[in-house]
Amino acid sequence: MIRHLRLPALGMSLAMLLSACATQDIRPIPTTPGTVQRQPEAPGLSPQISAAADTLTKMADLQDRLYKVAAPLLIQNAELCKGQARPLLGFTAKNRWSYPGDYNEAAHVAFGMDERLQVTGVLAGSGAARAGLQSGDVLLAAGGKPLPTGQHALSQAGTIFNRIIASQASMPLTIERRGSERQMAIPVTRACAFAIDVGNADNVNAYGDGTRVLVTRGMIRFTRDDDELAFVVAKTMAHNMLGHSATQRNQATIGSIIDNLRSINPDTSMLIGSGGIKAMPADADAAADRLGIYLAARAGYDVAEAPAFWRRLAEAYPASVLNGYTANHPALPARMAAVERALNEVKSKRSGKKALMP
Repeated sequence: MIRHLRLPALGMSLAMLLSACATQDIRPIPTTPGTVQRQPEAPGLSPQISAAADTLTKMADLQDRLYKVAAPLLIQNAELCKGQARPLLGFTAKNRWSYPGDYNEAAHVAFGMDERLQVTGVLAGSGAARAGLQSGDVLLAAGGKPLPTGQHALSQAGTIFNRIIASQASMPLTIERRGSERQMAIPVTRACAFAIDVGNADNVNAYGDGTRVLVTRGMIRFTRDDDELAFVVAKTMAHNMLGHSATQRNQATIGSIIDNLRSINPDTSMLIGSGGIKAMPADADAAADRLGIYLAARAGYDVAEAPAFWRRLAEAYPASVLNGYTANHPALPARMAAVERALNEVKSKRSGKKALMP
């Protein structure tokens, strides 16, 4: 999510540093470390920096929940993503330069970040999780080559990572943990290569532009549990897998909204009215709902309550609420019929001990 020529975003995209892409960052396994822990604050901290640190901490909590839910969806559905799956590393990293202005100092205050890259999240089920990488680990070297520090460390490190995983099944990594150096090997993991972002806005919505999934903080807070959040992520992944943003000619518009909402200070005027997004046609939406049920079921989520969740969302935020989810996905009867059919298919395949293939 960091491009050094634009205002950096709040969190690094899950899939992109997983694949060691140069311009983007990055539980089944309940013991996987979450986001990096908040540090005790020094006395006399300015109100501005303290407020910025609070903002980063709250967003980190939302990202942690979203990444936890997304992990099995990305890994368990790699074979369905086909051309949209690739080898991934399984962790996110940042340094203080991942944030602009007061947030630069706030990252240092809140999370102890300095010029060096620091692990901020580990994807459950990934090679990084199996190798024992933890949030807070400082990245020192990869493949025996010292990793860069400073303002452009992430993009430069991505180049090093790419070179290693292009020719090796695992990446030798040197880290610092609690003042001691450690050596480990990070096996690559094949997963759907969708970047997963938290949107810094209170509208209750989710967006997919073909390569990314963004869920607003409003939607994350609306969901009552991880199963409900998984329904949203899976459905948006399904739209990406089915190429709907391209066929509906919404790709550029949705991409601009995602770019904007990933920023610390998004331009909320972009959310006025429909935001330029065309409502999804009933047949396309129903197809994504059906595929989304399969993606969630394959990832181990309880899909039985999916119809109740989507109906509750439509009742709370009907199509008249502009830039809400139902306004972009108004064909509720067709969608619910597709969900019910998919649930019956999944139940039948499970009882017949057949693979959950849509």
